[in-house]
Amino acid sequence: MSSPTERAAQGKRARKYVSRSSHAPWIPAADRPDPVVVLERQGADRLPDLLPLRYGRMAASPFSFLRGAAAVMAADLAAIPHTGLTVQLCGDAHLLNFGLFASPERSLLFDLNDFDETYPGPFEWDVKRLAASIVVAARDNGHSDKQAHRAVLDSVAAYRTNMRRLAGLGELAVWYERIDAHELLPLIRSARHRRRAEHTLGQATRRTSLHALAKLTELTPDGRRRIVHDPPLLEPAGVTDAAAIRKMFGDYRSTLAEERRRLLDRYRFVDAARKVVGVGSVGTRCFVILLSGRDADDPLFLQIKEATRSVIEEHIPYHGPYLHPGHRVVSGQRLLQAAGDIFLGWMTGPQGRAFYWRQLRDMKGSADVAGMPPDALLAYARLCGTALSRAHARSGDRIALAAYLGGADTFDRAIAAFALRYADQSAADHATLRRAVSAGLLTATPGA
Repeated sequence: MSSPTERAAQGKRARKYVSRSSHAPWIPAADRPDPVVVLERQGADRLPDLLPLRYGRMAASPFSFLRGAAAVMAADLAAIPHTGLTVQLCGDAHLLNFGLFASPERSLLFDLNDFDETYPGPFEWDVKRLAASIVVAARDNGHSDKQAHRAVLDSVAAYRTNMRRLAGLGELAVWYERIDAHELLPLIRSARHRRRAEHTLGQATRRTSLHALAKLTELTPDGRRRIVHDPPLLEPAGVTDAAAIRKMFGDYRSTLAEERRRLLDRYRFVDAARKVVGVGSVGTRCFVILLSGRDADDPLFLQIKEATRSVIEEHIPYHGPYLHPGHRVVSGQRLLQAAGDIFLGWMTGPQGRAFYWRQLRDMKGSADVAGMPPDALLAYARLCGTALSRAHARSGDRIALAAYLGGADTFDRAIAAFALRYADQSAADHATLRRAVSAGLLTATPGA
């Protein structure tokens, strides 16, 4: 292992290849692919009956489009020079992919919460995705570009200053670093925003499997519990899928630690259903299964989600042991998150498709970004920047990153300028999608 001085020198050398101020421009490549073509190519292996739902959700607003267009932005970022300072990327670090969840010790934490696209790559790709999402969300909420610019500056400054703080800590101190959600409340000056945050925390605390039992299930006339039928968002798995899920269960179980396998063995299978989730994930195969423990009032909901190739993967030379997409997602989440889901596992399903498993609800919650006033969005953006730096510090060379970023706000200002320009691009791409729907080139299901 190199000394801290040598690692810092490596970070400063990266400025010679990609200066901090050079992140500011965004000029689309002459051969930039049509964003609709990128989305159609991505959807080629998805469930065709769900693609209209995906396009309908993406067409709803520029921010919804950005959420679903990780593949578009990954291709754009790959077309410009990068620092080569590698971390485990989230791969899709927009504002709504941060949130609340419970640690195994039942503490409520704030962190990244989506890892479908995780993959090793240049740290700034996550920072730019977060920054662009801040501007697009701000504009959707009716904020001025000056307010959006301020929010990005604060977010990136939080990323940079926290990375520099972490660079001075020891390895275990960084590994154990976490953001306790309840410690955030004293930092919120506005009483109104504090009440809103307290409401979000309260909702997350109640979002457990027992809460899901009442919302997602019903009793049949013969007294059995089953998952409700709410097409196309929630539909019975069917005999074939249910049989495949039962078969997959054993392989998934083998990827858990021994003591967690013992815990899982105390539950029995009750029901399974196909579930539609998110925006960018719509069309991938996703199921939810209901298990019962001590009795019918002791439920466990697990989500089985298809893992496909990361949108980052085709743009970055091979890194690491990720031969299995489910393994990639699980390993990335364990590396990036401060505390992990005890039921996180992976396996191969029918037709060689990769899947990962996790708890459906474990005190999970997210901020309501839509309608946030400027000062609340600024505070939330700052928090996301801090959380992202903590994740990158666990997986990359935090000393080299801190040295590259430096003590001045040069990097912050460059990323803020980029974010405004890329938000313009994303708005244009959203308009392209809507024109394709209007012209009948794509079928979109509105309002679902």
